Amino acid sequence: MKALLVYPKYLDTFWSFKDALKFISKKATHPPLGLLTVAAMLPEEWEKKLVDMNVTTLRDKDLEWADFVFISAMSIQKESVKEVISRCKKMGIKIVAGGPLFTTGYEEFEDVDHLVLNEAEITLPHFLADLKNGCAKHIYTSKEFPDIRKAPIPLWGLINMKKYATMSIQYSRGCPFNCEFCNIAALYGHKVRTKSKGQIVAELENIYSQGWRGDVFFVDDNFIGNKRKLKKEILPAMIEWMERKKHPFPFNTEASIDLSDDEELMRLMVKAGFNSVFVGIETPNEESLAECNKVQNKNRDLVACVKKIQKFGLQV
Repeated sequence: MKALLVYPKYLDTFWSFKDALKFISKKATHPPLGLLTVAAMLPEEWEKKLVDMNVTTLRDKDLEWADFVFISAMSIQKESVKEVISRCKKMGIKIVAGGPLFTTGYEEFEDVDHLVLNEAEITLPHFLADLKNGCAKHIYTSKEFPDIRKAPIPLWGLINMKKYATMSIQYSRGCPFNCEFCNIAALYGHKVRTKSKGQIVAELENIYSQGWRGDVFFVDDNFIGNKRKLKKEILPAMIEWMERKKHPFPFNTEASIDLSDDEELMRLMVKAGFNSVFVGIETPNEESLAECNKVQNKNRDLVACVKKIQKFGLQV
């Protein structure tokens, strides 16, 4: 079986950094971590290729090679998704689709052959088993949340790392908060599920062994959702690994503003190699924060919180 994994093109926005990337000779900021992880879940005997349309062109001969085209995307990629689906349908190639765009809006994509929704650790094995038995269904979904301690190491060999500004690792899924404008809790739940320290070290080692020396982004929507585990297990293990490898990676991530409340956590993050953190301020207006249910930002001096994080050595 030949599987072509396709990551559709982003629209040109501020966050695509299209023009800025030219100054550092890169094509995209982040690699398609979800598809690389899905690739690692596919049968070992399958042939696999990955085309990230943000760094290269999806050619007809790429599609002709494939028995199945696997697509994963977010809403910002919808326009490109529809183009890829149209090309596949014209060429008679079966499509398997999943990820946030399809999980939250699968009704718009009835022409996709197989919709493997929610988290792949649960739904993908069911699809693969049915496919093997010749009875693959149109939709696979689940209300369960998997134990991500069983998630595989992404198949980094499918991409050219030199095309990207940073590599990526996912440590956790889920968020304890419930901001009105965000669908993370709807996708991944409120309970923060985390990987083990052994997994994180193994993923760092794997990226290192591929030859990467540069920024690594922890893609968690809120890296500090489980502060105790970070302080007791994950960050000490990262510190030990980084010291042993002579600090090959600067780290950055996303976190809620309550990071500023935990000085021990900030010290450990800096010692582990974190140099910047993206914090969702949204607005300093208390009424607006209440309206969008951003409770973790209420009743705070947000400027003082940011300055405190900066004081500990993290760019905000």
